[in-house]
Amino acid sequence: MSAQSPIMADKQDYVAWLASKETPKSAWRIGTEHEKFLFHKGSFAPVAYEGEQGIGALLQKLQDEHGFTPILEHDQIIGLKDHKGGSLTLEPGGQFELSGAPLETLHQTCSETSAHLTMMKQAISELDLCMLGLGFQPKWGREDIRFMPKGRYRIMSAYMPKKGSLGLDMMLRSCTVQVNLDYADEEDMRRKFRTSLALQPVATALFANSPFKDGKPSGLLSTRAEAWTDTDPDRCGVPACVFDPQFGYEQWIDYILDVPMYFLHRGDDYVDVSGLSFPDFMAGKLPGFEGERPTQADFEDHITTAFPEVRLKGYLEMRGADSGPWDKICALPAFWVGLLYDEDALAEAEALAKSLTPTDVEAARMDVARNGLRAQLGSYEMHELAKKLVAIAHKGLAARGHLDKKGQDETGYLAPLDAILASGETQADKMLSAFHNEWNENIDEVFRHHHY
Repeated sequence: MSAQSPIMADKQDYVAWLASKETPKSAWRIGTEHEKFLFHKGSFAPVAYEGEQGIGALLQKLQDEHGFTPILEHDQIIGLKDHKGGSLTLEPGGQFELSGAPLETLHQTCSETSAHLTMMKQAISELDLCMLGLGFQPKWGREDIRFMPKGRYRIMSAYMPKKGSLGLDMMLRSCTVQVNLDYADEEDMRRKFRTSLALQPVATALFANSPFKDGKPSGLLSTRAEAWTDTDPDRCGVPACVFDPQFGYEQWIDYILDVPMYFLHRGDDYVDVSGLSFPDFMAGKLPGFEGERPTQADFEDHITTAFPEVRLKGYLEMRGADSGPWDKICALPAFWVGLLYDEDALAEAEALAKSLTPTDVEAARMDVARNGLRAQLGSYEMHELAKKLVAIAHKGLAARGHLDKKGQDETGYLAPLDAILASGETQADKMLSAFHNEWNENIDEVFRHHHY
């Protein structure tokens, strides 16, 4: 237990923790996270941690060449902190993630993305590796992918098959792009959370980019989205409490405390307490840890083990989109910043979301995984709703008035979504067409045509 992390044994401590994260609008920031697969040139095989071309060697190379601060677990590099508030981290199957710094504008976050990917291209080319931006591993099975040496993943991988059939697919074979956004107060959080959770299937549809599994079409447009529907019902999906008119910090804390535990982090070790009760921990009754009560660090670890489509953990995480091509990464934060960071845009989006129920949103999760823009969300046809929301996002970004050096505002980052809506075809639709035609049903062409 860290002596520097305060004990938090009362529920109101956690409510106060969320309230302490309130941020005035003038200080709202944008944090973009994006994951990508690494693969070996020629064989297209996944990259293990070990070896001269392994992910461990890549992390060491990046540390040596750029002076990043290593994140260590038992003396192994499992991530890096950069100089500007961001970090490079590893997902369970070696998916490489940039957790971007909190930045003021989309111009800044897109410059960060470009600089990161340019740096990565140089580093991996020297190791004969490439990057792939898809939502789901198109060719290789679970048995082909090695877990990264992180203790929490060992515990999660043992527990997940007890709760659902696709949890290991989620861990090993999926990639996402996310944006993290601030809230001003409890009411602002409530409005943003409910609106974004209700409309999350729209993002899943617009960014659908994972139509393959095990070397062939999966029958879905977002195989990543399907994986989340059968990972763990105790910690995934659409929390109905968010749709309650009285929803606030306390109701969210109740939801989080009801999520079964995975682990306790003690020093470099992760102790398996999977399936046990966090409220028992608060009461000093956690088996094996009787008399011990959680610290703030324990709670901050625990809240990261809930995986709903939108997650509140001091900021709001939009979690519904597949990873994608370089030119579409910035479209995801642009979509949500446009909808949620301007008052008029939020009011318009909120009005569209008002009629949607948790049942509507839950039903839409598999519909959009299968059908993308041809899906239904409540009474809305997905393509038409997406058009309305992207138009609102345009207005929201224009109203922000953030100009780059060329005098251009942030609306240009929505251009990839405008193109998708104009054609009616997602990236997944286009890849399926190519697979059945010019690729001659050769899945290796995905790696050749869609690497960064």
